[in-house]
Amino acid sequence: MLLALARRADAARVALVVAALVVAGFWIIADVAPATAALGLAAIWVAILASPMASTVPAASPLRRASAGGDPLAVYAAVTDGLPDPCFLIDAKGLVRFKNTAADALFGGVEVGRPISFLLRAPEIGEAIQRAQKTGSPAKVTVFERVPADRWFEVRVSPLGPIRGGKPDKAPVFLVLLRDLTEAQRVERMRVDFVANASHELRTPLASVIGFIETLQGPARNDAQAHDRFLDIMAEQARRMSRLIDDLMSLSRIELKAHVRPETVIDVAPILEHVADAMQPLAIDSGVAVTLDIKDRPLMAVGDRDELAQVFQNLVHNAIKYGQSGGRVAVTATLGPGQSGRARRIAVSVRDWGAGIAPEHLPRLTERFYRVDTASSREKGGTGLGLAIVKHILNRHRAQLNIDSKPGEGAAFTVTLDCVETVAKPANPQPGKAKKQ
Repeated sequence: MLLALARRADAARVALVVAALVVAGFWIIADVAPATAALGLAAIWVAILASPMASTVPAASPLRRASAGGDPLAVYAAVTDGLPDPCFLIDAKGLVRFKNTAADALFGGVEVGRPISFLLRAPEIGEAIQRAQKTGSPAKVTVFERVPADRWFEVRVSPLGPIRGGKPDKAPVFLVLLRDLTEAQRVERMRVDFVANASHELRTPLASVIGFIETLQGPARNDAQAHDRFLDIMAEQARRMSRLIDDLMSLSRIELKAHVRPETVIDVAPILEHVADAMQPLAIDSGVAVTLDIKDRPLMAVGDRDELAQVFQNLVHNAIKYGQSGGRVAVTATLGPGQSGRARRIAVSVRDWGAGIAPEHLPRLTERFYRVDTASSREKGGTGLGLAIVKHILNRHRAQLNIDSKPGEGAAFTVTLDCVETVAKPANPQPGKAKKQ
């Protein structure tokens, strides 16, 4: 760039020198007065020296103009307003001098000139500001804010350096930058809880198996009746661990492809018929009648056949286990209208008439290892992962799960997903398909 400017300056000088020689020659021929010629040549040489410099010096940048204008905050404000994270500019007294758009969106209106401690009340933030003021070095702290909602932030306080010769420890402007760690903390808490719960769920049956093995190897070595009883318990505990491992592996596979939506068009009706047939042995053993009513056909949707079968099987299985006291489970499938121009919706409801679920448990039913009654769930062979698997599969299918339940009135789990537009016709089921008992 400097070479190009030099070349431009040299070319301008050459052109002006040639022009000066031509003018001087004309004046000699025209017999112009020596004094007048000398003044004219002097003016031309001034132009030769001045014009290239003027043509090569760039205009002052906005940042330079702002600093020259005596407002250093204008420079920093222009930069910080473009940051995606909330940030503030404060002075040495801790008063807010500027807040960017992200800070306004997160905290609402913030009055310039008020102490930042009125907004960020965590004592750790005040201590970080004091450290930055005393040392002239950045300070970082992680804080937990409860107002207006529970959120984690990493707060960085950085002196913005000397301005007009000021020393770093007396810098008049400090940047307070907040990075939202709420989602990261939530994921980390879920991971820790998941590992703890999975370890506990495996440790309990494993300890039982180890205890019975030690008993059979020692005091009960020659006790035939104890052998049979302990081996039955050990087999049940081993099956429990196997179910838990299967569910963990299934959940892991689903999460790996959670961002990839299925592309296959399938009919939901045959899947429901297969699930109703597969659940008949369990229903008979539990004394529960399972009925299937498909009101519209076909029920075409974009989805994974095996995963949707797992969803409906888990829901029917839970209805049989936990709604056993009601004596029946009804599975209903309908094709309803769409909303706001969306595709029509397939609704599959699994309804039982058991003990029902208290309202405080409903929002957490799809959490991993969450149980309404831990003892009863384990007694019935539950792993605490069934509804978590259902939720993740439905998320992949962009479908929803609605839960409606009241204590003493049973529970209804309804899956809704988009229908591929086809001509639906009234169901004409074959004998034995509409009702499963």
